[in-house]
Formats: sequence, structure tokens, C-alpha cells
Amino acid sequence: MSSTHPSHAQHRKPLLLTDSGMETYLIFHEGFELPLFASYPLLGTAEGRKRLRTYYRRHMIIAADCGMGFVLESPTWRASRRWGEQLGHDAVELRRFNLDAIALLSDLRAEAPQGKPCIVSGNIGPRGDGYRPDETLTAEEAEAYHAEQIGWFAETDADIVSAFTITTVAEAVGIIRAAKKKSLRTVVSFTVETDGRLPDGTPLGEAIKRTDAETDGAAEYLMINCAHPDHFRHAVAAGAKWLERIGGIRANASRLSHAELDAAEELDDGNPAELAGAYDELLDMLPNLRVLGGCCGTDHRHVAAIASACRHHNPQGVPV
Repeated sequence: MSSTHPSHAQHRKPLLLTDSGMETYLIFHEGFELPLFASYPLLGTAEGRKRLRTYYRRHMIIAADCGMGFVLESPTWRASRRWGEQLGHDAVELRRFNLDAIALLSDLRAEAPQGKPCIVSGNIGPRGDGYRPDETLTAEEAEAYHAEQIGWFAETDADIVSAFTITTVAEAVGIIRAAKKKSLRTVVSFTVETDGRLPDGTPLGEAIKRTDAETDGAAEYLMINCAHPDHFRHAVAAGAKWLERIGGIRANASRLSHAELDAAEELDDGNPAELAGAYDELLDMLPNLRVLGGCCGTDHRHVAAIASACRHHNPQGVPV
């Protein structure tokens, strides 16, 4: 896939890879049962921790082979109070899972190649369903809810807190405010429907501008995840100023809508080479895009294809 947009490689910071669709990979390729799409309970067994290490190492090797740094995202997307209680875990147990997750990633970071950044990120998810907007949640309620898990990450070696599959501006604002109070850097990733809008109908550009306006631009950068590039390519093709705030993409392998994915009984893993071509094109559209990974349906094959297709964007001799 070729692009008519000018290259931003001469201004870009070095690219960072991250992992892929952990939960869909573990369910459909490894045969794990993950109630409520929660991977954090795997930290509770020796076999689960072994599988997680193998999963992360496979992706870290891809990054090392391509001369890229890596972002280690903790398997704690569901390890907050509302979801943990449904899985039978109280606050004491949830705190331990979150601390253990960062400890595991800190150990893995020690294996990363010298001279390349390896960032440990405390991963959080929405209070509600990642495919449906929690329209009743105010920014104040979101801040109060997420402050607990963010507080646990503040006890660890996590470099940053990253919130994924966020469906409303209010929840994004609350997360950023909670992290700021704990002096933690933060990243928020919105998900969009097939029309490029958030699930509550907010255009992506408006969501990014409002989030920054209500938090004084406190987030390190914003991301897009859990959507195929075809769903948001038109939204980022206009060359607007807000595009400079997009620092990461974790796209789905499938072009299916969220509703279709929710109902699907088989994995749609798309076409890794085609997805990689879309990332190559997005790097020409988004001047500050730096973090590249996958979401639902993707695995190490997709990340390897993305790294190979995009490595020519990686500048040499640019400070991290």
C-alpha cells in the first residue's frame, strides 16, 4: 500500500513496538478460558505466568530483531474493582495481581537489549464494556473509580499508565486526572466504530480536543485501539492539528464491527501483510505516531509484519 503523504521520518522519534491481541491469542490459539476477557488471573499460577512470559518474549524478540524499543503492557485490563469482584477477587487480591503484573514485566525488561527503550506500562480498561459507552459515567466518577488501580501502579516500577478501549471523553478525563494526582504519566486510547466515531457518537477529533482541553493536555499522547484502520483512516486523513496528539495505534486484524466481533464464535485474524501496509500508510499521515502494536485478532505474526513494513520510518541517531 503506497502513500501520497510526505514522510515525517526526519522528525519522528524512534519507533516502539508493543504486543498484540493478548486475550484473543490466548483464547483462540492457546486454548485458555478467560472469563470476562480477563487475562490477569493467569498471574495466579506458575503455568499462567510461564505462558505470559513466553507471549511477551516472542514480541520482544521481534522488536530487537528490527532494532526497535518495546512497550510492555501489563495483563491488567480487567484488574479493576468492578470486573475483579465479578471474578471473585476483592481489593486485597486485585492489588496483589496488579503489583505482580508489574513485577513480571520489570523482570522481562531486564532481558531487553541495551540501548533501546523498554517501557513498563500499567494497563487499565474501561469501567464498563469496552464496546459500549458508559454514558452515565462522569469525569468525577471515572476519576474516583480508576484512582484505586492507578494507586496500585503508583506503588510499583511502572513508567506509565495506559488506558485502552475507552469509549467516552468523560472517562478519559477522569483517568488522566487520577494519574496526574499520583504523579504518573498517562496515555489514553480511544476505540471507534466503523464510522470513525467513539461508540457514543463523538467524532474522534472532537474527543481528542475535548480531552486535552479538560486536562490541560496532561496525557503524554492519545492512541486508537480495537478498530481496523479502515474504520478511522478517513478521520485522520484531513491533516488537522489534533492528529499531532496521536502517538500510538493498536488496530484490530478484522474489519468487523464491535457488535459483529462480540457475536463471533471464530477468530477473524485478517491479513497480517495487508494490516502492516495500513500501518505504513498511517505513519505518513500521523507525524507523532510512534507506538505500534495490535488488538483483537492480532498476534506475533501481525506485529512482525508491521515491524518489517514500518522499519524504514525509524530514524537513526534521534534521541529517545
